[in-house]
Amino acid sequence: MREVVILLGILASLWIFSLVEAEDRTVYFTWVVEYGDISPLFIKQRGILINGQFPGPTVDVITNDNVWVTVVNKLDEPLLFTWNGIKQRKSSWQDGVLGTNCPIPPNSNWSYKMQMKDQIGTYNYFPSTLLHRAAGGFGGFNILARSIIPVPYLKPYEEFTVLIGDWWKKDHEELQQILDSGNQFPSPDGLLINGNPDSTSFTVVPGQTYLFRVSNVGMTTSINFRIQGHKLALVEVEGSHTLPEMYDSLDIHVGQSSSFLVTINGAIDPLTDYFIVASTRFMRPTLTATAILHLQGSKTAASRELPAAPTGQFHRSMKQARTIRWNTTANAARPNPQGSYHYGSINITRTVILANSRAKINGKLRYAVNKVSYVNPETPLKLADYYNMTGVFTNSSNDSPPAGPVVLGTPVLSVILHDFVEIVFQNNESYIQTWHLDGNSFWSVGFGSGQWNPTLRPRFYNIYDAVSRSTVQVYPYSWSAIFVSFDNKGMWNLRSANWQRRYLGQELYVKVWNDEPSRSTENGIPDNVIYCGKAKHP
Repeated sequence: MREVVILLGILASLWIFSLVEAEDRTVYFTWVVEYGDISPLFIKQRGILINGQFPGPTVDVITNDNVWVTVVNKLDEPLLFTWNGIKQRKSSWQDGVLGTNCPIPPNSNWSYKMQMKDQIGTYNYFPSTLLHRAAGGFGGFNILARSIIPVPYLKPYEEFTVLIGDWWKKDHEELQQILDSGNQFPSPDGLLINGNPDSTSFTVVPGQTYLFRVSNVGMTTSINFRIQGHKLALVEVEGSHTLPEMYDSLDIHVGQSSSFLVTINGAIDPLTDYFIVASTRFMRPTLTATAILHLQGSKTAASRELPAAPTGQFHRSMKQARTIRWNTTANAARPNPQGSYHYGSINITRTVILANSRAKINGKLRYAVNKVSYVNPETPLKLADYYNMTGVFTNSSNDSPPAGPVVLGTPVLSVILHDFVEIVFQNNESYIQTWHLDGNSFWSVGFGSGQWNPTLRPRFYNIYDAVSRSTVQVYPYSWSAIFVSFDNKGMWNLRSANWQRRYLGQELYVKVWNDEPSRSTENGIPDNVIYCGKAKHP
């Protein structure tokens, strides 16, 4: 009898699981990607449009949705999109970078088939091939919580997606040629807010509270974000609910996303509009873009006296970064509190120190990680690994910066599934760095100046409520430390989010593996996979 009860219990559990899986909806998007004329800085230039839009359409989906995006490539070059911060659980096949996917050829189409498994939050997408993102093709990607999962704040009156980023007047192929020639990448010509330097407008109701989802979709520049006459209540960073710290402004570095609650002033008579401001950090001259926060009923233009930019430099920004903390009692995508995972009490299985550098190879500028400047092979690493091909990549044994000159290579850092790894990004240059890890989030546990060493952990590490995210900044002549639980099997890109550095070699891949092939830990090869290089269709 006991066995029958157990069997019935198992069958009931499987039925409930199947029911939950069956309820995960599937949403479909078709994107026609082509060139078109745009004039973001008042000069006509060639831009990448998605369904005729610049920036591209915002994707709004719900936790656990299955998302199919069919990309129709009408460019004259192969193309991929990557989904910045989307974890692609068990499926690095969908990640959309050259280490995992053959690019979509011109005049053809391919469908990404992704699931938003156990994720919420504010993210973005962009073209990952060449310098296409310097022509557009980027957009917001938002994952809303399921209705049965509470969020730690009252429902906002409305949500806005805000894309801030740097921009150049030069064509993206001209910018690419500058890098291919081994020359220094130029500074941006301006900043944009949702594709415009000064004409985007958001209409709001006085007294209501709004959620602003803000992403830095630029290529090189840290940006400070602020709203004239209003406080920003930070509530979410790249899928993690944060303690609701109040800010006058916040630095958002390349590739990063943050969400703010903003309650609109309603007690001022007469009503007046306000400026939304984005300005560059750590560069001269300071570039600024503005948008309008238009209050319903207002007939008074916003004051031209913009809110002041932060006066401090790197030290102030680092201090601010330490104030962003995890809301350990809040739910995320699941009903259990975020803080139920006590990352600070887990034993570290491995420490990896990654140092960025620059050098000239054959007379041309290159960037490197631990003295290796990455070169994309013709065959994606994921396909090469799946088919046990040799000669495509090398397993990296450098857990710390070696001696010697910078060399070209295709390094892959191998970690075992469920390893808990400490990664220290060491920046010995005068340029602020930003790093992004695909397929995983990590705890941003520490920032510090100078050279990292293990004795700094007790003083500088937050082992209680460091925020979990996928993109972290590293200040000049400083270090940033992260903890990663590598629980997502696959081949994952670890890259500089500063795109000129990534294009010239500042990236590598992390292979998360075990020796037990199972669909419970990794999906099989997609039936629509594109083959290229040494990988031929079977």
